[in-house]
Amino acid sequence: MIAGSADVLVRIGMDSVLNNQPLTGRTILIATDAARSGDLATELEHYGARVIACPRLEISEPENFTTLDQAIENLYGYDWLVFTTMHGGEAFLRRLRHLAHEVDELDSLRVCAIGETTVRGLEESQIHVDVIPEQFSSEGILASLENYMGGSINLRGLNFLIPRAAIARDSLADLLADAGARVDIVAAYRTVNADDQQLARLSTLLAGGGIDCLVFTSASAVTNFAELFDSNDLSRLLRGITVACIDETTAQAATQFGVRADITSIESTVTALVLALKRSSAA
Repeated sequence: MIAGSADVLVRIGMDSVLNNQPLTGRTILIATDAARSGDLATELEHYGARVIACPRLEISEPENFTTLDQAIENLYGYDWLVFTTMHGGEAFLRRLRHLAHEVDELDSLRVCAIGETTVRGLEESQIHVDVIPEQFSSEGILASLENYMGGSINLRGLNFLIPRAAIARDSLADLLADAGARVDIVAAYRTVNADDQQLARLSTLLAGGGIDCLVFTSASAVTNFAELFDSNDLSRLLRGITVACIDETTAQAATQFGVRADITSIESTVTALVLALKRSSAA
C-alpha cells in the first residue's frame, strides 16, 4: 500500500459522512414502477449514489411461429405443459385459438404454471393447473414436479412442452433432461426492450461487479426484472450483489426467484427504504 493511502481513505469516508452522503461511491440499480422511480433516484443521488434505472420491457411476437405451431398441431405427443411466465401462457393460448384449436384439447395434458398471475390467467381460460411451484427457480420447479409425480424416476420418458420467450437463461430444460424427460422449448413470444444497448451494458455491469446494490420496490418489479433477463432463477445473475426490498412482500417475491433480500425496509415507503440503505452502507 502506498504510504499515507489509508489516511486518504479514512478522510474520504469521513468527508462522505460529514457531507451526509453515505452512499458515495456506490452504484445502485433500481427496478421499480414509474410512479416511484423518480423519487427513489433523486433520494439516492442526494446521498451520493450513482443510480441506474432498469430499461423498460415490452412483449412482442416471436420472429416466426413455426416451432410453436408444430407443437400445437402435435399436442397429443406431450404429457406436460409448463408455463414459466404469464406471457408464455397468454401467447400460447392466443396461438392455439388462432389455429382453430379448442382449450379442452389440453385436458389430457398435465399443466405446471409458475406465479399467481400465470395461474389466474390459465384458470380464467378454463385450463386446469396441476402443479404450482412455491419456488420459481429451476430447481424449485423440478422439485415440485418430482413431488407431484412421486419421485424423479417417474419423470423418465415423459414429454414436456415449454412455451416461453425466444431467449431464456434458466436451466429447467437441462434439469428435466437429466431426469430422463424429453423437453421441447418453443418460442411463444419475445422480450423486447426500449434500449437493447442499455440492457447489454447492464448485463456487463452485473456480470463484472459494476453494480453494488439492486433495489426492488414491489413484487411486480421483481417479476419484471426476471422477465427482462428471461429467467426464473436470478441467483447466479445477482451473485455478490446486495439486494434491497421495500417490504416483506417484495422480499418474498425475490425469494421465489432464488434471491434472498439483504436489506428489507421496515415501512413500504421510499424514505424508509433509502434510510435502510444508508444504515447498511454505514455499518
